[in-house]
Amino acid sequence: MVQLGVNIDHVATIRQARQTYEPDPVWAAALAELGGADGITVHLREDRRHIQERDLRLLRETVTVKLNLELACVEDIVDIACSVRPTQATLVPERREEVTTEGGLDADGNLTRVRQATRRLQDAGIFVSLFLDPDLKQIDAATAVGAQAVELHTGAYALAATPAVEQAELLKQHAAARAIVEAGLHLHAGHGLNYRNVQPIARIPRMEELNIGHSIVARAVMVGFQTAVREMKNLLSQ
Repeated sequence: MVQLGVNIDHVATIRQARQTYEPDPVWAAALAELGGADGITVHLREDRRHIQERDLRLLRETVTVKLNLELACVEDIVDIACSVRPTQATLVPERREEVTTEGGLDADGNLTRVRQATRRLQDAGIFVSLFLDPDLKQIDAATAVGAQAVELHTGAYALAATPAVEQAELLKQHAAARAIVEAGLHLHAGHGLNYRNVQPIARIPRMEELNIGHSIVARAVMVGFQTAVREMKNLLSQ
């Protein structure tokens, strides 16, 4: 069965909007686990717009499932990751002016930098995944830098305006997934997935893990965190 990683960044976004102490993403992580989450995902950004170092360190102490840290190939953030030692690190691109991650990491264009970050994280005992567009050149780069997994960026699929475009993007996901598996890498995916579009991605052969955040947090505002996670988990099991 495909595992569900719940991204709790936007619980922290709500907290930071008022610069207060609630809602606490650490509480959200515990509720996500009760709802059946197989992992907890957070992105420690350079500008600390949502998750803070305090959150990451408390999560490392309290999360009993996989803890997946998304981070840019930036030395001081890699330093923090090596200190905290999450279960998994997912290297992502990052621009301060973006609202959310806008595309996959350009591993092919930054081989040396990505390789150095990958090796440092692995030397600390951390499993390393790269967040990549469904581009065969980028998948080749993931192998070249020694990554252990690729998380396919599903944004173009999720934002498809017509069924025809959605189907074309889904075919790209399938082709990239085959290349990842053939390269001996673990297959993950995420970005923009919600309760309506998740199942075709979950059904891709050899898919191991989906990381989903915004749609779960948005639904949790209405129905509660445990329920929102459990409903997504049920979709993945069908």
